[in-house]
Amino acid sequence: MLLPLACLHGRVAQCLTSLLLLAEPLPRPRRGARARGAASTGAEAAPAAPPAKMAAELYAPASAAAADLANSNAGAAVGRKAGPRSPPSAPAPAPPPPAPAPPTLGNNHQESPGWRCCRPTLRERNALMFNNELMADVHFVVGPPGATRTVPAHKYVLAVGSSVFYAMFYGDLAEVKSEIHIPDVEPAAFLILLKPSPAMGAWEPAPDAGPASPRYMYSDEIDLEADTVLATLYAAKKYIVPALAKACVNFLETSLEAKNACVLLSQSRLFEEPELTQRCWEVIDAQAEMALRSEGFCEIDRQTLEIIVTREALNTKEAVVFEAVLNWAEAECKRQGLPITPRNKRHVLGRALYLVRIPTMTLEEFANGAAQSDILTLEETHSIFLWYTATNKPRLDFPLTKRKGLAPQRCHRFQSSAYRSNQWRYRGRCDSIQFAVDRRVFIAGLGLYGSSSGKAEYSVKIELKRLGVVLAQNLTKFMSDGSSNTFPVWFEHPVQVEQDTFYTASAVLDGSELSYFGQEGMTEVQCGKVAFQFQCSSDSTNGTGVQGGQIPELIFYA
Repeated sequence: MLLPLACLHGRVAQCLTSLLLLAEPLPRPRRGARARGAASTGAEAAPAAPPAKMAAELYAPASAAAADLANSNAGAAVGRKAGPRSPPSAPAPAPPPPAPAPPTLGNNHQESPGWRCCRPTLRERNALMFNNELMADVHFVVGPPGATRTVPAHKYVLAVGSSVFYAMFYGDLAEVKSEIHIPDVEPAAFLILLKPSPAMGAWEPAPDAGPASPRYMYSDEIDLEADTVLATLYAAKKYIVPALAKACVNFLETSLEAKNACVLLSQSRLFEEPELTQRCWEVIDAQAEMALRSEGFCEIDRQTLEIIVTREALNTKEAVVFEAVLNWAEAECKRQGLPITPRNKRHVLGRALYLVRIPTMTLEEFANGAAQSDILTLEETHSIFLWYTATNKPRLDFPLTKRKGLAPQRCHRFQSSAYRSNQWRYRGRCDSIQFAVDRRVFIAGLGLYGSSSGKAEYSVKIELKRLGVVLAQNLTKFMSDGSSNTFPVWFEHPVQVEQDTFYTASAVLDGSELSYFGQEGMTEVQCGKVAFQFQCSSDSTNGTGVQGGQIPELIFYA
């Protein structure tokens, strides 16, 4: 039996509608809506139109034609059962689906549903979670009051990277609050802390692949800067993240110099980093004058001040030590809000004043410096003057023995020396040699040959350069006694030279025309624990090279 055309269209529409709805379960209809639909349109007409409309909304525009066909036939069926009605209005065309938004890469933003597609690797997706609200289940309020920053994080990632975070979130006394305040850590340092960790990674090394590389909480990058590295080291120590702490220490060691050595010594003691402490002492001992006159020296705590002042190996005059101590006292008065008076400076110094070895100064240094500083009492000043001049010396409360300082070492690069009637002459020409060392040392000066024709005075300009940049120089004079000995000429300050890097030492002499010169030069010389390597320099215009010539010695501290 053939069905009427209208019925056939209605069956087709119902079939299409049913197929379209298979991919999405229908929501449970509300009880009130179902009652109203049954009352107004009848049992058969009610279900037809709403499902077709839902399918058109979910799957438009692909199912738009089928939805229109279903709606038109459903309307015809309702008209036959419920009597004549006005023609149904045409449904509004379904809006096109919105284009997928690009993933948001910024801080504290929810990502679009397709963010995984743009980050195919686990490492990329893990890095995206850093400082992101996406799936964050804990928030840290970091920094002191008035300067806080809220940082979103993920408990599992942090717990895998730090035993402290594990105890905080999953231990017996786990933190249940979703917001945690950390007032003693700088926000910038905390963000750096969240990146590295020694325990988070996507692979393990093969048994024969050597030690594992550092792996990280959210990514495999550590971005350290001079302004935040100390705060980051504090955070790494507090939350027991060894990889980050080691990276901070390495960064500090490579950036260590005289102007920050005292501050870093104070911090290395606080953080119990013995290797960094030893490196700080190497710089402070060898470059004591620059270290004690730096602004950083005035920022140290009093205990570190006392340790430095008692240091036996400080390689400087006692007058410099006394001046540095006064500068620190003035800065400490400012920190404590005290007027800068001699009495207050004595007060903030305490016993540190009596660690300065004032009696080891020369009488001239004492008279022009400490005696006029007003920080000593009249009785102390009088007693020290008597100690310098009287046969029966008074008892003093200051140490009486001079510091040992550092013993300079000499690297001699020639096996013999000689002189001839037509060599070695000086007429403003440059003698130069290049050298490198296998460990960090401090070059303090050069040993030079003198006159081969009796006692003579030389004017000399010495320089130390690296890649054409002058690191140190000095214009001075020295006396030669006519022997084949070498005579030391010092730079104004010792210069730190790094390992496996070539430096150029130069000397321009003016004086007696004839002098001794070196022979049988060596390319490599082992001097104590330091190995020196020599090569010719293009700056040399007076004949000095590896095999012979001037600059027989490099004077250094190690």
